[in-house]
Amino acid sequence: MADPRGFLKIRERELPPNRPVEVRLRDWKDTHAHRAEGQAFLKEQAGRCMDCGVPFCHQGCPLGNLIPDWNDLVWRGQWADAIDRLHATNNFPEFTGRVCPAPCESSCVLSINQPAVTIKNVEVSIIDEAFARGLVTPHVPERLTGSTVAVVGSGPAGLAAAQQLTRAGHTVVVYERDDAVGGLLRYGIPDFKLEKLHIDRRLAQMEAEGTRFRAGTTIGKDMSWDALRRRFDAVVVATGATVPRDLPLPGRDLPGIHFAMDYLTPVNHAVRAGTPDVLPEGAPTAAGKHVVIIGGGDTGSDCLGTALRQGAASVTTLAIGKMPPTERPANQPWPTDPILFEVSTSHEEGGERTYLASTVEFLASSEPGAEGNVRALKVAETQYLPDGRRAATPGTEREIPADLVLVAMGFTGPETGVLEEQTGIEITERGLVARGDDYAASLPGVFVAGDAGRGQSLIVWAIAEGRAAAAAADTYLQGSTELPAPVRPRTLALRS
Repeated sequence: MADPRGFLKIRERELPPNRPVEVRLRDWKDTHAHRAEGQAFLKEQAGRCMDCGVPFCHQGCPLGNLIPDWNDLVWRGQWADAIDRLHATNNFPEFTGRVCPAPCESSCVLSINQPAVTIKNVEVSIIDEAFARGLVTPHVPERLTGSTVAVVGSGPAGLAAAQQLTRAGHTVVVYERDDAVGGLLRYGIPDFKLEKLHIDRRLAQMEAEGTRFRAGTTIGKDMSWDALRRRFDAVVVATGATVPRDLPLPGRDLPGIHFAMDYLTPVNHAVRAGTPDVLPEGAPTAAGKHVVIIGGGDTGSDCLGTALRQGAASVTTLAIGKMPPTERPANQPWPTDPILFEVSTSHEEGGERTYLASTVEFLASSEPGAEGNVRALKVAETQYLPDGRRAATPGTEREIPADLVLVAMGFTGPETGVLEEQTGIEITERGLVARGDDYAASLPGVFVAGDAGRGQSLIVWAIAEGRAAAAAADTYLQGSTELPAPVRPRTLALRS
């Protein structure tokens, strides 16, 4: 246990401050500031951990992170041991410590009657300190097995699977269709939320371990899926869930209405090039426009922060449901992960949030020079029907001005058309790549990890499934494995 009386002496959570809004809106850097007294502050917060007899935070984290262990080691200042315990279950704490919603904190025993331990901040502090001290080094395998594995997709699931399989001694090649490795971590999440140096320094470690990367290669086009299977002894499909959920309403095809990723990706490309104000021709921009974001989740928050940095005239975020409560409701008791009202760093920066807003129609402009473009949304108040469905309330319609509409309603699943056409692989009723309890697809030697088989989920689940799929692939290749398999997959019915 860290400090036996820590949770009694320090009863409140304290987190590092964010950079001032007026400062951070002028750049694309991390919104978080670094405390000068960092270690002393961190020690107090890590010391609040009670090292419970039954640490429910283990169950709350899909990776099973050894949270009390590394809280104690941080309190003692034993950074090398802390990063070893953290890396024992999590390949990429620099990602989860920044963009994971921290379900572990919801299940913290201290949170029954006090604010939870700042688990997520302790986690990211450990990995940042480890990189600063040179404690993150390549783990080169002691021997090579002679087996080859292709990993398709370089998001968190694919990278986790690749690192585990490389360390098991296999020759691993990661294929990514974008021009740089990282998947949605690279071009889906803005730099103010996840600076790309965190991806690059981890990729450098993986390359030193022996993992090979092939960016700008689309499997199914530049190389067929069947050719890939013939070339490699095993294949891990980790393509993510990239098909956006649409909103098919009257006026949906008007110019000025875009999916969130069609808006975020060009901006993130431009930021990576060092020219955030220079976008490709035809790429949407929020500069000087009235922006409406449909969807109140993380992607909508990313759109909000991006639009504010581009100089939007106004930004309104619409959510179809009720405003969540600020405290844990009775029907979501501890240690479940409750749905609560949250204020992200983007929400701190500006914009308006509107709840119980059902979009009814997109309206076209008739103004000279803007004819045919979207000019407004017609919305109505959401009503909940007896069967649980939601619908627009007649007679409550109103218009919200909009020059740019961003549809950020999540993703329905992976792009499976070419994969299914070229291989005949089984697809579930939900359009996901089917798999069994061992992460194996319907084709011999093919395994599925992350959102491609699970559906849209959290980064922590992607890493956990990447590690587990790596263990399954290693077992297939070697007959047994010493790699950990933290979670069983979510399996779904095949398509009839």
